[in-house]
Amino acid sequence: MLARKERLPHALLVRGPEGIGKVGFAEALAAALLCEDPGRQGAACGRCAACGWMTQDSHPDFRRLAPEALGGSGENDEEGRERKASLQIPVDAVRGISAFVTMSSHRSGAKVVLIHPAEALNVNAANALLKNLEEPPPRTYFVLVAHRWHDLPATVRSRCEHVVLGIPDAATARDWLEREGVRDPALSLAQAGGMPLLAREFDDAYWQTRHDFLAAITSPEFAPLEAAERLRECAPALAAGWMQKWSFDLALRKLTGRARYNPDYADQIAATAAQLDAREALRFHRAAVQLQRIVSHPLNPRLFVEQLLLEYAGLLRRPALDPAE
Repeated sequence: MLARKERLPHALLVRGPEGIGKVGFAEALAAALLCEDPGRQGAACGRCAACGWMTQDSHPDFRRLAPEALGGSGENDEEGRERKASLQIPVDAVRGISAFVTMSSHRSGAKVVLIHPAEALNVNAANALLKNLEEPPPRTYFVLVAHRWHDLPATVRSRCEHVVLGIPDAATARDWLEREGVRDPALSLAQAGGMPLLAREFDDAYWQTRHDFLAAITSPEFAPLEAAERLRECAPALAAGWMQKWSFDLALRKLTGRARYNPDYADQIAATAAQLDAREALRFHRAAVQLQRIVSHPLNPRLFVEQLLLEYAGLLRRPALDPAE
């Protein structure tokens, strides 16, 4: 891509699964476009004034649009109480870059606007962005990063050249995680579904709470309400995510004889899957996936976990059907 830097389109959509390094890729691309002494292959030199400003996130010809939630806590409201940080990129933020887009470059070079995650643009913000995407001044680049690119309006997607990034191969990802000091690279990578940046984020608290959750649902004395009481501090998003991965492994074990996300619980998965009907396991997994729509804002977190465990207990009580039926 850097080999054709001078011929790049004015809008790029960098898309792929979350946790594979898309934002880092986009930042490196922005640095290369703004670098004043790029190398032979077009990469940023890391030594010039422009590269120094990029390192400090203070380059005058670079703008970044992201939700407040990615930058810390929200602002205070009129009564001085802290307002919850927004998960969206509002229309005012997009309108705020209009002057930047039309003004001359401070360094007589390129200007770059990085937007991530682009699907966080609300409807009005996406519409406002269209005006900037249609005919920006020369050497003005928009780099959009999206995990769920289909959520972007078709009008935005159609004005961008798509750069598709895939999951790195497992050996490369494990080697990188080992160099990053991750304690169990293989298990971390499996738990993250192959996403190395996500795997790097798992801390001791994550692993301990996961252990408590899986120990509860694999216990011979599993009682959903008692388990919910023991797991009362477990965040609904974590509980739903672990159940989604667990149910996927149950269905996968039933169909292929292996597990993907929880290789350290392979024996328990095998024993549980043997008691289940494959169709019922798949139905339960689909229902667990659907929970992602509400997991960020359950009406009652405690009741959410209780209901999740009650439904799983119901799955365990349904007998496996005879294959001949």
